Amino acid sequence: MNEELKKEETVHPEDVQEPALPGVVPVEETPVAEALSVEESVAKIPIVEEPIAEISVPEEPVAEKLIPEAPVEEKPVAVAEEKPAAKPKRANILENFDWDTYEKGDTYTEVSKEKLIETYDQSLSKINDREVVIGTVQSMNKREVVINIGYKSDGVVSMTEFRYNPDLKVGDEVEVFIESQEDKKGQLILSHKKARAARSWDRVNAALENDEIVKGYVKCRTKGGMIVDIFGIEAFLPGSQIDVKPIRDYDVFVDKTMEFKVVKINHEFKNVVVSHKALIEAELEQQKKDIIAKLEKGQVLEGVVKNITTYGVFIDLGGVDGLIHITDLSWGRVTHPEEVVKLDEKINVVILDFDDEKKRIALGLKQLTPHPWDALDANLKVGDIVKGKVVVMADYGAFIEIAPGVEGLIHVSEMSWTQHLRSAQDFMKVGDEVEAVILTLDRDERKMSLGVKQLRPDPWEDVESKYAVGSRHTAKVRNFTNFGVFVEIEEGVEGLIHISDLSWTKKIKHPSEFTSIGADIEVQVLEIDKENRRLSLGHKQLEENPWDVFETLFTVGSVHEGTIIEMLDKGAVISLPYGVEGFATPKHLVKEDGSQAQPDEKLNFKVIEFNKDSKRIILSHSRIFEDEQRAEAKKEKETAVTAAAPAEKKTRKAKKEKKEEEVIQQPSMEKTTLGDISGLAELKEKMENSSN
Repeated sequence: MNEELKKEETVHPEDVQEPALPGVVPVEETPVAEALSVEESVAKIPIVEEPIAEISVPEEPVAEKLIPEAPVEEKPVAVAEEKPAAKPKRANILENFDWDTYEKGDTYTEVSKEKLIETYDQSLSKINDREVVIGTVQSMNKREVVINIGYKSDGVVSMTEFRYNPDLKVGDEVEVFIESQEDKKGQLILSHKKARAARSWDRVNAALENDEIVKGYVKCRTKGGMIVDIFGIEAFLPGSQIDVKPIRDYDVFVDKTMEFKVVKINHEFKNVVVSHKALIEAELEQQKKDIIAKLEKGQVLEGVVKNITTYGVFIDLGGVDGLIHITDLSWGRVTHPEEVVKLDEKINVVILDFDDEKKRIALGLKQLTPHPWDALDANLKVGDIVKGKVVVMADYGAFIEIAPGVEGLIHVSEMSWTQHLRSAQDFMKVGDEVEAVILTLDRDERKMSLGVKQLRPDPWEDVESKYAVGSRHTAKVRNFTNFGVFVEIEEGVEGLIHISDLSWTKKIKHPSEFTSIGADIEVQVLEIDKENRRLSLGHKQLEENPWDVFETLFTVGSVHEGTIIEMLDKGAVISLPYGVEGFATPKHLVKEDGSQAQPDEKLNFKVIEFNKDSKRIILSHSRIFEDEQRAEAKKEKETAVTAAAPAEKKTRKAKKEKKEEEVIQQPSMEKTTLGDISGLAELKEKMENSSN
């Protein structure tokens, strides 16, 4: 019988079709239809009358070949090839098959049917919903991928879930998440995206710890970088970590699958940062070492302008970068490097210096051309007049370019003969064409100082004739100090008006009370110091000294009406006629009723002191009524004395006469002598004896 079957298969190979994988829809066909249950599949098995020879199919179920009329989508078994050791072989289905019953053409008994169902069930993998398993790609098209996990039917996964892996092919093993073993149509529901997400954080952490290289899909561009799909997690790729070279167009990386290294994970916020630049830096480091090892100072290399900044230009020397500082781009003045080089331009540079440890290389461009000072006219000397253009302005002066790369400084003090402090911007600006005199010239140090004021005559040369002592002029106020006013008669000729020389009569505390900056003022030259370029000026000297007249008007004791214009701690300032001012202490401001005088109050004041030399007048209001009271009291006293004089005289005469009478009536008193004393002693002795 077996020989006949073999013969039959040899003669008619087209009659025996190769069975498709159970539950799988070919790429060109529509998705899998509703699958039959195990009992329905077994019940549909017919009894074939033709005898079958020996069948040896280790990997494909023979039962399928026995049922050619069964539709493809009704076959229940899906064999996964990813774990051969764990999958039951399809030949096991026929191990306990009742071949005798089949050859006889008899109908299956219930016992045989149940036995066959049990055998079929044992050949299937045991799976559970919501678990991750390994499956094998059976077939794929532009929209779907068919995956076998060793179950009775295969699953279909959308091709969009494999965008990150453009190299996917039939036979690859992939992770899938079992959403449901059967949907309403009996179809196995799988998801590759959820499988990746379920294990994504473990994989990401492992990739960071093991310094592992992972593949990722660049989804889109975002601010400052790109969003990359890594194991189903959206990671951030900073723009600076895309490549070692600056990226100008990020969009060229979108929808590309690239290799990355996980460089940072924020577990709190579930943020992942990846880098593509890190993968190529190791290789570049070795290249840098090789290049730097061959470098020599003064060596000329060709490079490409990689990046332009305000302070210089970065040059790619073929794996290692060097910097041309802005001062080394040109011998002339450069405002911005873009004036000299352009991006991606190939240029020759010279190596000025390099650091093996820090991998820094200093480059130069201007050093490839001769220095302009070497080509400067050898006949140029101090005192010559040159023309140039203002290229830089500073508060202290202006830099003048008299030839490309050759500059001189005009200090602000050399811009004008004036000694008044001013900024260089007051005289010139960038771009001005100026003429100047060479003051110093040092070819070795390549320095030059220039002057502009030397083109005009020095006003101090003939100052004694133009501004003789006693001459009068109109000056402009330039500055104030506490002790006076600085004025300028003409450019370069300045003088000082001392505060005491501003007015004969007013007490000025600060010059701003008298004039203002920029105002014109009449002055008289008092003194000339040509050596130190100083003039001593006065303003009050334009008028006669009024104190000669005031001496006759404000004599001590004279009374004048005045107005209190200012109250001070020590007294008050009083304005008197003729513009003169006086001073009164607080005790001299007491009025007759005992109250104190107030500001702006008009009162009569008596001059109690006048000093012409110090220009001081001391006044008193209270002295006026005090003197009147004293005069009145004296007058009353004199009147009283005059009225009481006769009676007092008569009284004095009577007293005198009475005293004289008393003197006459009294016994005469003689002076006692020593004789008198002795007589008294004898009289005393006699009286004592008589008593005995």
